[in-house]
Amino acid sequence: MMKILFAPSEGKRTGGNYPPINSTSLIFPELYRKRLEVIRRYEALVQQGSDEELKKLFGLKDIREFERYKIPFESAPTMKAIERYDGVAYNYLKYETLSQTAQEYIDTHVILFSNLFGPIAAGDTLPDYKLKQGSSIEKLALEKYYKEYFSNSLDNLNENKELLDLRAGFYDKFYTPKNSITTLKFLKEGKVVSHWAKAYRGVVLRALATHKTASIRELLALSIEGLSVTDIVETKKKKEVIYKIV
Repeated sequence: MMKILFAPSEGKRTGGNYPPINSTSLIFPELYRKRLEVIRRYEALVQQGSDEELKKLFGLKDIREFERYKIPFESAPTMKAIERYDGVAYNYLKYETLSQTAQEYIDTHVILFSNLFGPIAAGDTLPDYKLKQGSSIEKLALEKYYKEYFSNSLDNLNENKELLDLRAGFYDKFYTPKNSITTLKFLKEGKVVSHWAKAYRGVVLRALATHKTASIRELLALSIEGLSVTDIVETKKKKEVIYKIV
């Protein structure tokens, strides 16, 4: 079996049809108290912080946008994390257009790394929220916090599984896998791309789910539209698959 590590996005969809977040909403319920420490600090700052503090926290300039994020989590509806996020990779994934079995594959195989909630399963449910990447709460560096308290549980979850790491580089700070990983690099005209890397991570994840891919070997055998494998670079702890965008 394979697990896939994936990054969140700054953009979020509003609304939701699931109950407010609680101890059963996310993986590792035994660690929910640790998440709750962060949630309470975040909500206190959202409700009591100055406009300047909230601009920094949210990464927003227009204070009229703040009200959207002031709904207490205890009453805010939730939706699947994979549907909550609305960035480039998610637009290319097009989760809502996948078959039920492909969606179930993503829900159970993908681990996301939320800036606020930490490591979560794609099928876990989240409220609408806003937190700029890299923001601290009361000097609490969240990437260090979640790495300290959640790495052991992640290692246990990923034990004896192949890991495909599709995260953006910043999210390495949340978790360094104990076992070896496979990463992807995307080249266009010989140059590494950034914006399009996000798009093609979504394209690759969609292909994995559609074909219910169970291993890195099966990934390498996939024919993915717009991509061609040109090289594989291996070290002791990492295999890097290099794709050419065609």
